[in-house]
Amino acid sequence: MVHVESIARLDPDRRRRTGVPEVVFAEGKTPEQTLRLLAGLRRTDPGGPALATRCPAEVLTGAEEFFAGQDGPVTVDRLGRTVVVGELPEPHGTVAVLAAGTSDLAVAHECLTTLAVLGARGRLVADVGVAGLHRLLDALPELEGAACAVVIAGMEGALPSVVAGLVDMPVVAVPSPVGYGVGAGGLVAAAAMLTSCSPGVAVMNIGNGFGAAVHAARIARLSAAANAAAPAQAAPPAREASSAKAAPPAHSAPSETPAPEARTAPGTPGGHTTPPAAGSVDAPTAQGTPHV
Repeated sequence: MVHVESIARLDPDRRRRTGVPEVVFAEGKTPEQTLRLLAGLRRTDPGGPALATRCPAEVLTGAEEFFAGQDGPVTVDRLGRTVVVGELPEPHGTVAVLAAGTSDLAVAHECLTTLAVLGARGRLVADVGVAGLHRLLDALPELEGAACAVVIAGMEGALPSVVAGLVDMPVVAVPSPVGYGVGAGGLVAAAAMLTSCSPGVAVMNIGNGFGAAVHAARIARLSAAANAAAPAQAAPPAREASSAKAAPPAHSAPSETPAPEARTAPGTPGGHTTPPAAGSVDAPTAQGTPHV
């Protein structure tokens, strides 16, 4: 544990314990506190990038000057209100991030940045809300190869239920605070997702793209690890061609010798195997609450 004067006790060991580093939740903190905590996390846990979410404008505009390249590259997402300090890890596993409407993109961007920090590849699929189901159906091929889908929707919050009825992957639902009056800042969407008739939908808190990314990244990493650990089998050997020809007997027409039968590699029944999938990082083994 690392003390930052009287404002925080950082937990740089969290990445090792849980697979998810501690993250600065900037809302409610001063810009100076946020930047100092972000610097503290980066310097005490240099094994990966440091992330701050829900950053105010002062942090978004001042982060690059504050760090001045001393702690690695600084990546600012003004729409998602995130700041990342340090190199992003190589991604292992893919998560599809579906946004019902353009108004939901702020939550989607927070999710995408968090996925990148946690070593998962995010694939944005935008503007596929239930008001135009043809758009969602047209976009379904974009979900192929993903280990998990994060589905973000405000208004009546129906999109996760629809998606969960169309795909065979885990679905993480995020209600967004988008909508008119009785939508109650995302409460109606949250209630709709919690009462989904599609079984197995995991529901996050309102606007919590960060939490959705943590859950989805763990699924993606476990999936990638399982694929990498699958037993490998060699491809069948190529069939041998023969150009040998027997000498024709006297007073008869020439005839070809039949080609030899294909041989199977020793110790490989049938000769059929599948190459291993791409590698992945180890999956997390414990849970934690990563925000400072």
